[in-house]
Amino acid sequence: MAASVEQAFDYGLLLSIREESARLAALNEYLSTRSYIGGFTFSQADAEAFTCFPEPPREQYFHVLRWYRHIAAIRDASSANSCDTKGKRVQPAWSPPEGTEQPRLHLYNSLTRSKDEFVPQNGKQVLWYCCGPTVYDASHMGHARSYISFDILRRVLMNYFKYDVFYCMNITDIDDKIIKRARQNHLFEQYREKKPAPAQILGDVQTALKPFLVKLAETTDPDKKQMLERLHAAVTLVLGPLQEAVQRGAAASEVAPKAELLLKEAKDLLSDWLDSQLGSQVTENSIFSILPKYWEGEYHQDMEALNVLPPDVLTRVSEYVPEIVAFVKKVVENGYGYVSNGSVYFDTAQFGGSEKHSYGKLVPEAVGDQKALQEGEGDLSISADRLSEKRSQNDFALWKASKPGEPSWDSPWGKGRPGWHIECSAMAGSILGESMDIHGGGFDLRFPHHDNELAQSEAYFENDHWVRYFLHTGHLTIAGCKMSKSLKNFITIKDALAKHTARQLRLAFLMHSWKDTLDYSNNTMESAIQYEKFINEFFLNVKDVLRAPTDITGQYEKWDSQEIELNKSFYEKKAAVHRALCDNVDTRTAMEEMRALVSLGNTYIAARKSNRQTPNRMLLQSVAAYLTEMLRVFGAIDGVEPIGFPVGGSGQNMDLEVIVMPYLSVLSDFRETVRKIARENKVTEVLQLCDALRDDTLPELGVRLEDHEGLPTVVKLVDRETLLKEREEKKQVEEEKKRKKEEAARKKQEQEAAKLAKMKIPPSEMFRSEIDKYSNFDDSGFPTHDAEGKEISKGQTKKLKKLYDAQEKLHKDYLEMVQNGGSS
Repeated sequence: MAASVEQAFDYGLLLSIREESARLAALNEYLSTRSYIGGFTFSQADAEAFTCFPEPPREQYFHVLRWYRHIAAIRDASSANSCDTKGKRVQPAWSPPEGTEQPRLHLYNSLTRSKDEFVPQNGKQVLWYCCGPTVYDASHMGHARSYISFDILRRVLMNYFKYDVFYCMNITDIDDKIIKRARQNHLFEQYREKKPAPAQILGDVQTALKPFLVKLAETTDPDKKQMLERLHAAVTLVLGPLQEAVQRGAAASEVAPKAELLLKEAKDLLSDWLDSQLGSQVTENSIFSILPKYWEGEYHQDMEALNVLPPDVLTRVSEYVPEIVAFVKKVVENGYGYVSNGSVYFDTAQFGGSEKHSYGKLVPEAVGDQKALQEGEGDLSISADRLSEKRSQNDFALWKASKPGEPSWDSPWGKGRPGWHIECSAMAGSILGESMDIHGGGFDLRFPHHDNELAQSEAYFENDHWVRYFLHTGHLTIAGCKMSKSLKNFITIKDALAKHTARQLRLAFLMHSWKDTLDYSNNTMESAIQYEKFINEFFLNVKDVLRAPTDITGQYEKWDSQEIELNKSFYEKKAAVHRALCDNVDTRTAMEEMRALVSLGNTYIAARKSNRQTPNRMLLQSVAAYLTEMLRVFGAIDGVEPIGFPVGGSGQNMDLEVIVMPYLSVLSDFRETVRKIARENKVTEVLQLCDALRDDTLPELGVRLEDHEGLPTVVKLVDRETLLKEREEKKQVEEEKKRKKEEAARKKQEQEAAKLAKMKIPPSEMFRSEIDKYSNFDDSGFPTHDAEGKEISKGQTKKLKKLYDAQEKLHKDYLEMVQNGGSS
C-alpha cells in the first residue's frame, strides 16, 4: 500500500478490533475503494494485516478474500525457485529506465563573464529590456549587428525553448548628439531660406574655416582627423573657383551654380559655425523633436525590412520625463544623488561604499576611465563649469540643467533635461519593475552606460539584482576594419539590403557567435549565399520527391538499411542542434549540424536515384520539415510553408507553389514526350526548342527544369533573380571554356607551325645563323670554331652532333612529307 494510503487508513485501529467479524467488515469496506490487483506490490502494513488472518476469510468478505489470495500468491512466488516461472500469476517487477541527463540552456552573462544556467525569476515568463537606438542618423550595420542578434536570441527563447518573453525596448530621442544635430539642421535651413548672395556665402565659409582649422589642428583621434581633413579638402576644392568668379565679376549664371556647390560641400562646416554663433537662440522644444521622429521612422522601416520582430513595448525618453524626474528624486532621497547648480549627479562613492551595493559590476577595471565617462556624459555636458559641479569626476549626471539652446522640462531643481543613463532605468523600471531577467545591448555599452544603469536602478530599488542576466552582442567590423565614415566603409542598413536579402544577412549572423566580433565582408556574405543555395536545393529536391503521385497507403514505404541509417543520423543531428542551442544559443554550431544533415539527405537521395529507386517520402519530409522549422525559429523563414523557403516573395498571400505546380508538371511531361519523339526521329530543331524553353524562357518566370538521363524531369520554383544569375554564370563558364578551347587550339597551331618551320631548315643551315656563337664551319655546315676563333672542344662537338643528327632526321621527314603531298 502506498504511503499516502497508509496515512489515510489507521491500521492501528484495525489491529485493535478484537472481534474477527468486525475487523473483517472494517477492512472489507476500506479495500472496496482500493486497487490491489494490477501491478500491486504489498507494503509492510499489508504484511502486518495479513498475519491477523490464520486462514482465508469467508466469501462474504469479497474484497478481503481477493486481497488475501493476492498477497498469498505474491509471498508464495517470492519464496519459490526463481527458475520455476510456469504458471506464474503475477507480473514481474518493473524498473523505470535510468534515462540520460538533458542539457539545459546556459547564456553568457556579462555579470559573471561566464555561461550561467538560465533560470527565469517567474516560471516560464522572461522580462527582457533592450537598449534601442539614439535616432539622429541612418541606421547602419552596427545597429543591425545588435538588433538582428537579439531578434535571433528572442525567437529562440520564445519559439524553441517556449519561454513567454515580454520584450521592452527604448528609443533615445533626447540626447546631446540629437540636440546639436537638430539645432544645426534648423539653423542651416534658416540660412538657406534667406537665400544669401554668392559673395556672402563665400565670406561666411571663409569665416567658418578659421575655427574649423583650429579644431582640425587640435583633433587627435585618427578617424575624426581624417574625416575633417576630407571635409577641408572638399570645401577648398570648390571654394577657389567661386572666389575667382566673384573677384572677376562673372555673370550670375556662372556664379550661382558655384555658390550652390560650395553651400552643399560646406554644409557641416557652416552648420557648426552657425551653431556656435546662434545656437543659444534655439529654444522651442518642438525643433528638437523633428529630427528624432524622422529617423525613428526610418529605423522601424529598416527593422521591418530585416524581419526583426517589433518590441512588445516601445518607450521614448520624451514621453517619460515625469517618470524620470520621480526616479531621480527617489535616488536623491535614498542618499545616492546630490543637487549641484540645478543639475543632479549620482554619488558613485556613496553608492560604492554601501555594504549592499557595488559600483562597476560589469567592467570594474574601467571605473575611473575619464575618457569613457565623458563620452557617456555627452559633448554638451563636459565643459569645465559642468565638470566642476561634481563631487568626484567618477560621478555622472542624472538630470542636467538646460543651457540656452537646449530643450527643457520642469523639475524640482529647475528647468532641465534627463541624463543619458537615467532614461533606461526609469523606463525599464516603469514597465518591468524592480528586477528583470535579461538586459541586452551592444558590447560598447557595458561601461559606463550599463554600469551606471545598474547603479542608479539598484540605488532606486535598494536591491542588488536589477538585472539577472546581462547579454552583450559583439562588435561588427567591415572587411577587418572598424566601420567609420572617415574610412569610407560606413554601410547603412539600406545599403546592405540593396546588395543582399534580409535572409542572407540573417544567415551570415547565424553563422557567427552572437557575442563575438562579426566581420561583414564579401567572404562572409558569399558563405551565407552559398549556405542558402545549398539548403534551398535540398528543399527543392525533397519537394520534387513529394510531388511524385502515390495513394494514401503508398506513402508508407518499407525501410531498408539506408532509411534506418539516415533516421539514426537525423536524430543525432537534432540532438546536436539542441546541445548547441543550450550552449549560449550557439547558432554557428547549430547551422553546421543542419548543413551536415542536408549533406546526409543529399547523399541518400543520390544513392536511391542512382539505383533507380524512389527515396522514402515520409523520412525526407520529416527531415525537411525539421530544417524548415529551425530556420523559421531563427527568423530566416517568415511564412507558413511546411517545407522550404517561401516562393514568390513575402508579399504573396497565397501558396504560389501549390497553385502553379500542377500546370508546370503538365508542361514538363509534355516537353519530355516531345523530346523523346524528337530524339527517336532525330529532329534537332525540336530538341533545340526544348532546350531553349528550359534555358531561356522558363528562368525568366522563376522556373528551373532539370533533365536527368533515365529519370523524370525535375521541376523547381526558384527566385527569378537567382535563376538569371545562374544563367549568366553558366554563360560565363561556357564562354570561358570556349575561350580556353580556342586558346589551346591556337597554341597547338602555333606549335605545329613552329615545328614545321624548324623542319624546313636543312641541317647544313641550322648553325650558320648563330654568328654570335660560331665563326667557322665545315662543308656540311657543322661549326668548328667558336665566335672568338677557338676550336670547339670534343665535348661540345659531341653535343652539337646530337642536335645536328636530330635536325637531319626532322628535315628528312619534311622532305618525305612534301614528296607525299603534305605541307609546303
